[in-house]
Amino acid sequence: MTVQLLLPRLIRDRMKTTLARAGDREIGGILMARQIRPGAFEVVDFSVDETSGERTHFVRDHAYHNEFLDAFFEKTGRDYQTYNYVGEWHSHPRLPIVPSITDLESMEELVNGERDIPFAVLLVVRSDLPGEFMAMSTFHQRGASPEPVQIRTES
Repeated sequence: MTVQLLLPRLIRDRMKTTLARAGDREIGGILMARQIRPGAFEVVDFSVDETSGERTHFVRDHAYHNEFLDAFFEKTGRDYQTYNYVGEWHSHPRLPIVPSITDLESMEELVNGERDIPFAVLLVVRSDLPGEFMAMSTFHQRGASPEPVQIRTES
């Protein structure tokens, strides 16, 4: 099964705005999505930690993102079957959008760890020039090797 991630224009535009503010620092957060069908997810919201990133390193602040999760689930009526956490995202400013070894290890720890997260996507993005938006995503599942994700965009 090929996993698909739909990135609507509003989501991309919000990401581009936060990436422009961050400049050469990595930023990121968590992705919340609506399941369209098995293996296909539309990103409907994301958190962004614009303060803890460095030039080539980002680790998200759990307390901030937990507050975001609580607000998101409140807003969606705690409809976990339709709206839920789908993964992580972060930027690679002026670098290839290929996940680093550290990125891949972090995702493997996430899905094979104790948090009972059976799968997650990793979205790596870049927007160094006005109007530019590049993205690459991988699917991580407990006990399996990472697989590429098909990214779809809406105008």
